[in-house]
This record gives sequence, structure tokens and C-alpha cells, in this order.
Amino acid sequence: MRFGILAAVLFGMSAPLSKLLLEGVDPIILAGLLYLGAGGALGLLLLIRKALGQADHEAALEGQDLPWLLGAILTGGVAGPILLLLGLQRTPAATASLLLNFEVVATGLLAFMLFRESVGRRTWGAILAVALGGVLLTLDPSGGWGISLGAILVLGACLAWGFDNNFTGRISLKDPKRIVAIKGIAAGTCSLILGLALSRPLPSLGRALWALGLGIVSYGASIALFVQSLRQVGAARTGALFGMAPFVGVALSLVLFRQLPEWRFFLALPLMVLAAILLAREEHEHPHIHTGVRHTHSHRHDDDHHDHAHGGGDGHPSHVHEHAHQDLSHSHAHLPDPHHRHGHKDASH
Repeated sequence: MRFGILAAVLFGMSAPLSKLLLEGVDPIILAGLLYLGAGGALGLLLLIRKALGQADHEAALEGQDLPWLLGAILTGGVAGPILLLLGLQRTPAATASLLLNFEVVATGLLAFMLFRESVGRRTWGAILAVALGGVLLTLDPSGGWGISLGAILVLGACLAWGFDNNFTGRISLKDPKRIVAIKGIAAGTCSLILGLALSRPLPSLGRALWALGLGIVSYGASIALFVQSLRQVGAARTGALFGMAPFVGVALSLVLFRQLPEWRFFLALPLMVLAAILLAREEHEHPHIHTGVRHTHSHRHDDDHHDHAHGGGDGHPSHVHEHAHQDLSHSHAHLPDPHHRHGHKDASH
């Protein structure tokens, strides 16, 4: 779970810092620079590792992975950041940060409805708590209890990232560095081309460099850690762990903008804390059956799923090759990682 938490912390910094950059950078251009920073940094790292002859113990992307990667690029790399930054123009940074909790709801619901990922009672409770807290934060009493355009745009970004999280989850066994590099460069380029086509002004060199740096940390490193978390605990729970990100954004907003949260924040806070407690106490164990499958990904030989024999290797505990899983029936605590995506007759866990 530590990868998901660290990913949330790094991403949580992005909303208030992006709010600062929006004072001199167009939202669409800024979205492009953020993702170019993320993709370019990871791409450079891959080139350096290759030049140094360092062994790569991650599986490369294959043809069947491309539709999922394309979906992640369009939803999470292009639509999500543009909608968020347009929303940030119309919404205080602290409020926008907390609204990002709706990404948890979108990710969990899409994982359940579209991909049949198992979601137990505690996870449903956490999703519901986040949803209720988000409703409190979205309401605008000053506008006759309506919902602001800025809030709608941020919620749209959350929906886009909900799709992105689930698409990326389908390829999470592949090299996260390659995923981030391709996604960042492709999405950043698309956003920049869109901005230029709409005649949006380019920023100063200084602000462009700050945007690239923020992209490296809050998007590049965060996405790579997020993919690692998807491998371990699945999309719904990784999305729920990401619910910490808004609180990081709120804390940083208080420091940068010296704005105290509104009373709705203090009503929503206990609901968000409840969600974190429910996830931390989640337990899921039952007899389950793994059907035979053949695939390629980075793995070790320290679990029941990878006890096959083969020769060779460079001495590193993690290695990559195509391998077959035989039919296996056993019982142990598990989460919906790529090796535990199975149906449940009883979702009371």
C-alpha cells in the first residue's frame, strides 16, 4: 500500500502548485508541459539505463496492451489534466483539491461495473464516505445551493482519471517507466498541439521550466508509483488510497494561499478519515481457484504463483519471461491484483 500512499502525496501537491502556475500559463498549454515533463524524465531515465548497460527486469509492452495504453493517454493524459486546470481557474485550490476525492468514487465504480473487480463492504463503505464528503464540498450555498462550473470541470477530470486508472490497471504488470514515458510524451504533445491550434499563448521560459519540473514529480513519479500499487492491490483500492491526495493539496494550499477551509471542509473531514480507516482494516480471505494462464511480466519465485523452474538468469531475484500458471486452488489473504481477479458469490468481506 506504500506505493499508493506515496503516489497520492506527490500528486496531491499538483493542484495548489498548478494554481500558482496558472497565473501565467494557459491551462491547455500547462497540461501539455506537465505531462511532457513526466514522460520526458522517464524516457531520459530509460535511455541512461540502456546506455549504462543496466539490466531491465520489467516486461515490455506488447500489441495487446496498446488499446489500454491509448485509452489511458486520452482519458488520463489529455482530458483529465485539461479539465482539472480549467476547473482550477474557477475554483480555490483547497476546494479543488478536496473535490479530487471523486476520483476514488469514479475508479471504484468503474472497476466494479466495467471490469467486475471485486469490491467488498468495507471498500464500498469507503467509497460512499468519500462520495458524501465530496457532495458536501461541491455544494455552493452562496449560489442557491447549486454546483459551480469549476466544480463540474474538476468532477469531469475525476471521471477521466477513473477510466485512466482502470485502463492502466489492465497493463500494470508491464514496465511502469515505459508506461509513464509513452503516456507522458504522447499526452503532453497532444495537449500542446491542441493549445497551439487554439492560438493559446506560450509561457515564459521560467514558468515553462517550473511546469516541466512539477510534471516530473507530481505526474511522472506519482504515476510510476501508482502503477506499482495497481499491481499489488488493484484499481479500486489504489484509487481509494489516492483519496489522501486531496488532503495533501489542502495542507499545501493553506501554506501557499493562507486560506482557511470553509465549514464544509470540517464536515467532510470525518467522512474522509472514516474511508481511510475502512480501507486500512479491510480483510479478504477465502478459498479461490486460479485457472491456467500464460503471460509475461516481471516476477520472483517467492510465492505460490511463480514456483516454476527454468535455467539461466543474471542472479537478480526479479526476472522477465513468458511463463504458464497451472490450475491452482488455495486460500490466503489477497486483493484484486492481476493474479486475483476472480468472481465472488459473497462480497461480505
